[in-house]
Amino acid sequence: MQTTLTPPATREERGKSLSRPLRWGITPAALLLAGIIALSAFLHFYRLDNIGDGNLYYTAAVKSMLQSWHNFFFVAAEPGGSVTVDKPPLGLWIEAASAFVLGVNGLAVVLPNILAGLLSLPLIYHLVRRYFGSGPGLLAALAAALTPVSLAAERNNTMDGMLTFCLLLAAWAFLRAVETERRRFLWLGAALVGVGFNIKMMQAFMVLPAFYALYFFGSRTGWGRKIVNLLLATILLLLVSLWWPIVVDLTPADQRPFIGSSTDNTVMELIAGHNGLNRWFGPQGSGGNNNDAPPNDTPSGAPNFAPTNANARPFPGDGPPPGGGQLPGDGRPPGGSQAPGGGGPGGSNEVGSPGVARFFQAPLSKEISWLLPFALIAMLLLLPRRLTLPLHPDHRFLLLWGGWLLTCLVFFSFASFFHAYYMVMLAPPLAALVGGGAGVLWRMRGAHPRRAAWLLLGAAAVTLAFQWLNARQFDVSGFWLPLAALLLAAGGVLLWWEVKRGSVIGFALVLASLLITPLVWSGLTVTNVANVNLPAAYQGATVADNFRPAGAPVAGGGGNDRTPNAATLAYLEARTQDVTYLLAVPSSMQGAPYVLATGRPVLYMGGFGGNDAVVSAADLAQMTTDGALRYVLVEEGGRSQNQGEISQWVRAECRQVTDLNTQRLGIGFAGTLYDCAPP
Repeated sequence: MQTTLTPPATREERGKSLSRPLRWGITPAALLLAGIIALSAFLHFYRLDNIGDGNLYYTAAVKSMLQSWHNFFFVAAEPGGSVTVDKPPLGLWIEAASAFVLGVNGLAVVLPNILAGLLSLPLIYHLVRRYFGSGPGLLAALAAALTPVSLAAERNNTMDGMLTFCLLLAAWAFLRAVETERRRFLWLGAALVGVGFNIKMMQAFMVLPAFYALYFFGSRTGWGRKIVNLLLATILLLLVSLWWPIVVDLTPADQRPFIGSSTDNTVMELIAGHNGLNRWFGPQGSGGNNNDAPPNDTPSGAPNFAPTNANARPFPGDGPPPGGGQLPGDGRPPGGSQAPGGGGPGGSNEVGSPGVARFFQAPLSKEISWLLPFALIAMLLLLPRRLTLPLHPDHRFLLLWGGWLLTCLVFFSFASFFHAYYMVMLAPPLAALVGGGAGVLWRMRGAHPRRAAWLLLGAAAVTLAFQWLNARQFDVSGFWLPLAALLLAAGGVLLWWEVKRGSVIGFALVLASLLITPLVWSGLTVTNVANVNLPAAYQGATVADNFRPAGAPVAGGGGNDRTPNAATLAYLEARTQDVTYLLAVPSSMQGAPYVLATGRPVLYMGGFGGNDAVVSAADLAQMTTDGALRYVLVEEGGRSQNQGEISQWVRAECRQVTDLNTQRLGIGFAGTLYDCAPP
């Protein structure tokens, strides 16, 4: 017989005002949750045109994937199928499905992330409500809706919003496995984490310590049976996670694209290296430098570069090429990334230096840390005075959300290689702990109203003080901070005025004071898009100067337009009608805009950031002889040994284009265009 460990809130909630049905069975909690979702939808869609086509690296890949099933399955970064994106397929498959219906444009590729973000809110509400009631659940949902980095990431096509939604579903499944003692929920949770792996690889596994500990210490099943169940869950997790990498790596290299950002042209190395250990230690010759390959040679198993869309069945309904956005003058977005989007190194100017204070100081503190002090205090409030096994529901709650939060805090505090928008991983547990902390204090007020008031006011005062100091780090003169202080003071007065009863209004005012700064910073985030390639929360300066007029151009980092120059396009199109590739470029940074503008194959010789050995000089020589390639864009000083060898061959064997102003390529790149057609 199965025993269900029902969370206390589900038994005690009946009769509470927020859960008492109104007309047609609708509760006040449901109406308030709908309002939170509506607010979040407004913030997600407001001035969405500011993002242009989003992260061009991924948007160009979507356009490529819609040209053939081959490109779709292997997530080819460009229509010629020369190299893959440096991420697993599922997130891009979903974006491609959206673009299949809506056409390739900014809205189509961003919409899946927006929907994932919106669907996460009722899920967070449900997970917190089960343990602490509707009020804390609503607070958790509102805190999640007002997390600046979540808005920035979900208004983009970087796929992190889809990952967090998938992991929230997995959290629900693991909780149900503990509560019901039914293994099918454990299998479901493990499978969902595996699905998340196919969105962002190893990033999805960051939740596993918390999830496994929750089941191991929270379930009433015998210890031996729990170990067996977790081993079986791990096998299922690995099967779901690794089926695509195994299929790809078993495919002969000459029948598939080069694996972008890998050093040996395998997905397994990409998982372990660029998207694995390198995230902690930093790039170690990452991105396909191929230090083990001999000069003038390609890695073993270099792919065949005949375009894969020639004989494959195309997808109908491909939309017109979109525009919008800007890149910096040197073609590199700020923060250390070397190309339009993808997995370039996250520089210290984007995430700061490793250390215990990383989340409490600029530049990372603007992303996720506004409510972090309150969440950490909530963890202390949830700590058990006496540990019992299986765990009390409150302690299960702490182990799940606190374990998730602490794992991410420790990793990102000391990791060397990530982007600021990865902080979206902390948003669900932080929001849940904010709601859970409020729930613990609200429950405490019945027996110990004075203690509850002191703890609430103390936690709120510490959090507001940090918010004030944090805003000053970004040179923001915040008109809202006095308002937050006023709400805190008013709430404190009401709490002490009715200390024996625990004023509901006073409690609400104190909690509302904590959300003023996240609300304003979220608004500033959606009205000031500094860099669509590396989405991040509002970066600072005075408030008055930073509300962007509707329709104003934004996006990649500031300088030159991200669309190719019209004269350059016309020149290349007119001279390559019988040539497979429009041109060859050092990396996706230069090539993605051309893919979006034309839909034609553009050879990314160095993959995403210019470091991959996608082709060698010998490959280029053969391609030009075969008539597959004519024009090659060469960077001044290659980023890798392979790029240097290609540059030497091009300068020796090809003719510099002199009848076109190559300084007006329109993509913020200083290079030289060569004509490599045989004489």
